[in-house]
Amino acid sequence: MKSFLAVAIIALASLTGCDNSNRTVRSSTSPAPSSTSGRTVEPDNTAVNQRDRDANAKTPIDQNENQTDVSTTAEIRKLVLATKDMSVDGRNVKIITADGKVTLRGPVASDDERKAIDKIARGVAGDGNVDNQIEITGKE
Repeated sequence: MKSFLAVAIIALASLTGCDNSNRTVRSSTSPAPSSTSGRTVEPDNTAVNQRDRDANAKTPIDQNENQTDVSTTAEIRKLVLATKDMSVDGRNVKIITADGKVTLRGPVASDDERKAIDKIARGVAGDGNVDNQIEITGKE
């Protein structure tokens, strides 16, 4: 039923001539552009994008879908979210599990957060199964 409704809405939108080409959509996770003397300056994440193009860099798309890897990621995420005083960035760190190997990526506010997340992941996946690539931004 839901798929029928979605198809009907799409068909209706195309028949009515909906044109969203002039719309600007901003992700809710990206920071708002800053303004300098009346000019809008978009954030520059070019370096992050280039880093993620590296063939060896794990991204969430690399998460395996077998039950063991999904359960490992879910358990680590649950424990990270249960950690008191964790920043929003810390709670949103990428946890990618493939073939029992966990990769941690993303920014956190402090070295203490980095160590706490690393300790949780090693407790769940084992010492030799964690690649900690978490970056410290210093923003709280």
